[in-house]
Amino acid sequence: MKTLVFSSYNFDKPFLKEAASNKHDLTFTEKPLRLENVDLAAGYDAVALRSSDDASAPILERLVDLGVRFIALRTVGYDHVDLETAERLGIRIAHVPEYSPYAIAEHGAAMLLMLNRKLYEAQLLMQMQDFRLDSLVGFDLHGKTVGIIGVGSIGFAFAKIMNGFGCKLLAHDPEKHPKSTSVGLEYVSKKELLRKSDIISLNCPLNEQTRYLIGFEEFATMRKGAILVNTARGGIVNTRALIENLKTGHIGGACLDVYEREKGLFFFDHRNTIIQDEMYYTLKSFKNVLMTGHQAFLTNEALAGIAVTTIKNLDIWEAGGTSENELFCSILQHEYSK
Repeated sequence: MKTLVFSSYNFDKPFLKEAASNKHDLTFTEKPLRLENVDLAAGYDAVALRSSDDASAPILERLVDLGVRFIALRTVGYDHVDLETAERLGIRIAHVPEYSPYAIAEHGAAMLLMLNRKLYEAQLLMQMQDFRLDSLVGFDLHGKTVGIIGVGSIGFAFAKIMNGFGCKLLAHDPEKHPKSTSVGLEYVSKKELLRKSDIISLNCPLNEQTRYLIGFEEFATMRKGAILVNTARGGIVNTRALIENLKTGHIGGACLDVYEREKGLFFFDHRNTIIQDEMYYTLKSFKNVLMTGHQAFLTNEALAGIAVTTIKNLDIWEAGGTSENELFCSILQHEYSK
């Protein structure tokens, strides 16, 4: 199948090429799918997209005009796609429902440890030969209460890691994970989880039910000094509410691999530009905020899993079949764990 891979980078090209094994005619471009460059897809049967691409209604309509009939998402999430319009236009869309959940969970745990034990600040002080320890006091994870919102494969992987540290685990999800009892997960309401947790990890998708799931009211419910870990989607958190609670000192810190306004920012080189986003600069100004550029998925195992499933979806379509990973807005479920 002739496929144009938008938002392709040196870190994922080799995995896609290996998975394809010359079965498909893949063309790569680093450009993200936008209205101004959608015509690059002319003559292609399919496009392969990441979360940085725009698959809104006007772009989908243009893709159909250009002859594109299939969209292979290289992501679990699909909040960047207008599924209703795609279904109306007859565009087939499939995602990667699961790839190494450990990549995301381990990144969240690494960020939490780095923020709590102030490892970044410690390294800077070491480089300056300042060996004072006064500003580097953290806390034991052992015995702390960790609340996990969204206990799918990633949330459960994070739960297992936190269980290994000896944490008490609370969970909020419409469906219970079948192995919950193995790590002592206790399911509670969102309000109870926010009220009791020292650490809150977000592992749910971004959709109509979860947009701004954590806002002013939720932050007010959290216990003072709680740390928020978001390796899911930026839009799950009201960033302005987060900033206000960081300013007042109500929130102890935030580990953010995702950001509400990351589209057009993350995945690109902005070293020679002035970023026109005051909210981003404000977030970065806090010593108790650790940000990474949507890199939690970036392991060899995860990239291989994404590539294999993406190519599998193309294989099935080329053979005239229906992939088990296809998305249909009429039957989509919006559980936190998806």
